[in-house]
Amino acid sequence: MPFTYAYARPALTTDCVVFGLDEDDIKVLLIQRGLEPFRGQWALPGGFLRTGESPDDGARRELREETGLSEVFLEQLYTFGEPARDPREHVVTIAYYALVNLLEHPPTPATDADDAAWFPFDEVPPLAFDHEHILALARTRLTAKLRYTPAAFELLPEKFTLPELQSLYERVLGHTLDKRNFRKKLSKLGILIETDEFQQDAARRAARLHRFDHEAYQRLAKADADLTLL
Repeated sequence: MPFTYAYARPALTTDCVVFGLDEDDIKVLLIQRGLEPFRGQWALPGGFLRTGESPDDGARRELREETGLSEVFLEQLYTFGEPARDPREHVVTIAYYALVNLLEHPPTPATDADDAAWFPFDEVPPLAFDHEHILALARTRLTAKLRYTPAAFELLPEKFTLPELQSLYERVLGHTLDKRNFRKKLSKLGILIETDEFQQDAARRAARLHRFDHEAYQRLAKADADLTLL
């Protein structure tokens, strides 16, 4: 007979904060809950772990099932275990955050989600559970990540312009950057590859497209170089 634990213990879930970039703003992906508690209210995609499932696998499964997103950058954020955070029982959640190019990942709600949609930072509706707290911490982590890691390039298409890259940083940081200093730092790092292609359908003079040089970045990281971008 299998061993069973005689005492009550907390349940375990995962929740995912998914950040995406479009032409207007940094946005976050939310699902509209189809089940109680908080039925009809917006929330972060997530759910209970299955027996024998790791938190990473559970987070990716819930993200895929509730939004249709897969094969995205996903990193563990923090563990939230306040006993009263879930009205059903004591539920501990392991939160993750994901970075995607919004235009390449249209959400498709499924399972217990009635809807899934992208919301600008400043237009996020009231969220279920303690998801507003989780989102706030994820936004702080995103800001820090962009300063010293190549996380920004997960939000951009494979080929992008320097104005698009600078605009991304400015949206996340909330202030304007000096164009000359920003480009000087990028040039010094040498982590961009200049292509022979130019931005299409641009209202102004077409800007040259660039790509992120993963190999150059890895060489710098292994050499313990200063990779602070701002």
